Amino acid sequence: MPENRVPEDRKNPVGTTVLGYPRIGADRELKRAVERYWAGKIDESALRETGRELRAETWRELAAAGLDSLPSNTFSFYDQMLDTAELFDALPARFTGLGLSPLDTYFAAARGVQDAPALEMTKWFDTNYHYLVPELGPDTTFALTGTKPLDEYREAKAAGFETRPVLIGPVTFLVLSKASANAPEGFRPLELLDALLLRYAELLEQLYDAGAEWVQLDEPAFAGDRGEKELNALTRAYHVLAKATARPKLLVAGYFGGLGRGLGVLARSPIDAIAVDLATDPSTVDEVATQGALRDKEVLAGVVDGRNVWRTDPDRALGRAATLLGTAARVSVSTSCSLLHVPYDVERETTLDARLKDWLAFARQKVDEVVLLGRALRENVDLSSARAAVEDRASATELIDSRVRARLASLRPEHLLRAPYPRRAEAQQAALGLPALPSTTIGSFPQTTEVRKARAAYRAGTLDEAGYTAAMRAEVERVVRLQEELGLDVLVHGEPERNDMVQYFAEQLAGFAATEHGWVQSYGSRCVRPPILYGDVSRPAPMTVGWATYAQRLTERPVKGMLTGPVTILAWSFVRDDQPLADTAAQVALAIRDEVHDLESAGIRIVQVDEPALRELLPLRAAGHEAYFAWAVRAFRLATSGIADSTQIHTHMCYSEFGEVLPAIDALDADVTSIEAARSKMEVLTDLGAAGFGRGVGPGVYDIHSPRVPDVDEVSGLLRTAVGAVAPERVWVNPDCGLKTRGYAEAEPALRNLVAAARQVRAELA
Repeated sequence: MPENRVPEDRKNPVGTTVLGYPRIGADRELKRAVERYWAGKIDESALRETGRELRAETWRELAAAGLDSLPSNTFSFYDQMLDTAELFDALPARFTGLGLSPLDTYFAAARGVQDAPALEMTKWFDTNYHYLVPELGPDTTFALTGTKPLDEYREAKAAGFETRPVLIGPVTFLVLSKASANAPEGFRPLELLDALLLRYAELLEQLYDAGAEWVQLDEPAFAGDRGEKELNALTRAYHVLAKATARPKLLVAGYFGGLGRGLGVLARSPIDAIAVDLATDPSTVDEVATQGALRDKEVLAGVVDGRNVWRTDPDRALGRAATLLGTAARVSVSTSCSLLHVPYDVERETTLDARLKDWLAFARQKVDEVVLLGRALRENVDLSSARAAVEDRASATELIDSRVRARLASLRPEHLLRAPYPRRAEAQQAALGLPALPSTTIGSFPQTTEVRKARAAYRAGTLDEAGYTAAMRAEVERVVRLQEELGLDVLVHGEPERNDMVQYFAEQLAGFAATEHGWVQSYGSRCVRPPILYGDVSRPAPMTVGWATYAQRLTERPVKGMLTGPVTILAWSFVRDDQPLADTAAQVALAIRDEVHDLESAGIRIVQVDEPALRELLPLRAAGHEAYFAWAVRAFRLATSGIADSTQIHTHMCYSEFGEVLPAIDALDADVTSIEAARSKMEVLTDLGAAGFGRGVGPGVYDIHSPRVPDVDEVSGLLRTAVGAVAPERVWVNPDCGLKTRGYAEAEPALRNLVAAARQVRAELA
């Protein structure tokens, strides 16, 4: 153990705890406050007061539940990686040189401003949470200019709560960062480790002086495959930090899977406690149990799943935790990861089936599970209620649909194949007659206040179906006319009737349930309500055909049918855990296949089946990639096969590290793939070219997650890069993603510039 001085009042274990908690507010108070601040409707002091209220409510709730220790610094106005970059003065000069306040500089890095594009955004491991990617170079000089972890620790202490500040670990922070544009070729942010450790040590000393007994450092990067450089960095980081003479005790948390070789590194390091995820990969139990070096450390057994909503099987969880007894100085119970990824409280749900509701545990219920299991690990407690709920779900035969299973069993290989792409491309061009560099959008258009009010009134019963349909049709017609006026080549109906690209379909598919208050943060102020997939899936009736055909009747230009793909529906739902994901994906794919066929029969010549989450579900370790690609590709091809050569299939992907999934993207065999590329300056095209990708591609030329409007020169420059990397006849022109989250004041000029740029580059090619 480290030789640092530990006062008598700082010898408590971490004990039963959670690794983090939701921060948006049970009613999305943070979302509303942040967006009001952006709109100039409240000032900074009002926004910060909302943050204080939400933090105080969290600490009160967790303390009242009976946890042994509480986390702090899990709150963020946007993102924890961005918080860390700001904390250590590592924001790029294009933001810090704007002359803005610290808070507005922070938001500029997250969202961008007209002359300063935002930081790149990508998925947080295999979750649907997005983080901002720090940009670091050899000239990055870290300085501890921020005080957020210290401020929030003191804030909690003043309110009567002793907390454990939570930080992104230094190695994970650097591994997830990218080299800045001016960094020399071959530079890796991990080269900055020693400089960063000095600042972490400085922060730990400040927290120690403030009275903190424990600090939690999260190192989820080691749930994936890491090489010797990363492992050596982990060794160095925790030997350096643990040897500080004045520091809190150190808890290092790994989650989203086992720590792999990182577990041994941490076990041998002079830290004080390790949190391990025992819910994601059961084999982690044996890996931990064989680590003899843990005998002087506390181990937090993460047996309550922090990412799904099913109640914990108490006997299975206790069996995993009990296996570790005797292998560590102390074993305590925790969540597998932060509860950031689940909704607040299932008791707020009034429309869920009572039996289904009893099978569920949201964040508030998971805290109770942690407390109960923590007690059960050391004493006899009554587990009958938890056991009964788990057993009831396991015996629910009505979740099985024999017709769906029979259809899947009857499938043959030819049901998943289409004609070769060159033949399809010829048939599609003959049918569609599109110009070079055809322009389109990804699907959704801005949802106005009037559209949202009409949907809300329809749900509340104050607007009848006829009135609702009339309102939505009026919006569809307005969007179609706008696209014609803008000059787009392939149109969309704008999706005014859709609340969310997954929830909309889940509400019409058998086997799903939707929540009223099950909000989860996706990024910044963007929140979603993932549906709950609890049983076998089928499509009782067409879901989109009426809207697509109405839009097509309004115009001579082709209108895309818009669907969400089976992998994304799984990724953005809370999925049943009682059968393999591959089986569930096939059921969803069969339902989407029925919709694709009905759209084609109704005269829709282009169908887009979006799979933005293809990368998201990729296993974090390479050993699982082949099996995942096999079932994910099969699901997409099942959904999109069996149609005419002349029907064009599009797919869309956004904010992913595409290099790892390029073989799967190719194997999907979509006719056109639109892909995020604006923030990364078309970097993905190099990978596509190297992989020999030979079908249509629409590299996004407009970053819709930023309020800035790209001018014609910017878009045409990106397009020139695109046609320099991909054969021009295969390039499409489109934004990075749907426009739902933007306003028309931003979207219209941006699309106008997009069309003008497409025409400009088209003329150059001619």
